[in-house]
Amino acid sequence: MHVFLKTEDEIELMRKANLLVGKTLAEVGRHIKPGVSTLDLDKIAEEFIRDNGGVPSFKGCPNPIGGPFPGSICTSVNAMVVHGIPNPKCVLKDGDIISVDCGAVLDGFNGDSCYTFCVGEVKPEVRALLRTTKEALYRAINVAQAGHHLGDIGEAVQTYCEAKGYGIVRELAGHGIGREMHEDPPVFNYGKHGEGLMLKSGMCIAIEPMVTLGDPKVWMLHDHWQIITRDMKPAAHFEHTIAIRDGKADILSSFDEIEEFEETSLN
Repeated sequence: MHVFLKTEDEIELMRKANLLVGKTLAEVGRHIKPGVSTLDLDKIAEEFIRDNGGVPSFKGCPNPIGGPFPGSICTSVNAMVVHGIPNPKCVLKDGDIISVDCGAVLDGFNGDSCYTFCVGEVKPEVRALLRTTKEALYRAINVAQAGHHLGDIGEAVQTYCEAKGYGIVRELAGHGIGREMHEDPPVFNYGKHGEGLMLKSGMCIAIEPMVTLGDPKVWMLHDHWQIITRDMKPAAHFEHTIAIRDGKADILSSFDEIEEFEETSLN
């Protein structure tokens, strides 16, 4: 395992890339409504990233079996956990949820973040799943400090979500990030306190709880990209890229713009 510690200058470059991702998610989120296709959202994301000097890091991402990823974002609707491929035939309906995972390269460094949005009026039990998954992300970030361990992050997600009756997808994980979109170490959403790699200041990782309303078992579809829950119940996915510090972690990505317009829409 090769873990690359980042300098302060590199962390600031990563912050710029991640803030671009956050703004892209907000731009996409403003267009999420019934009747919009996931391909429409993909076009909005790609144009926004390129107009702001970035390159979509997901587009063309290699897969030796499934071929390169065709989209600029992953658009995972309802039971789709991750890697949903934008499609003109996938049209959002009232009551859906959609996880939008976005990556961008800016000045040689990667940003990566994900947010699960509601489409219109969503069932209370599904909204509760989203709320718990997002809260689990921040609980994980709170323990992601130098001197702690990867197992502490996984335990924070697992114990919080499982106590509420939700499932933790074990086949998928967060990851290190920097000049490459996926670097060491893998960051699992389950674990035990004090186990796993010790965290050091300068490590940059993407923490991304993937949580199911029902059974956590998943299937990979024949395209070798898209992953769905076996019981076809909804899944939620939230992700931040952070820099490890001696104290509180530094969140490099941002949900601020998303939360601002979500709050406005509720009022």
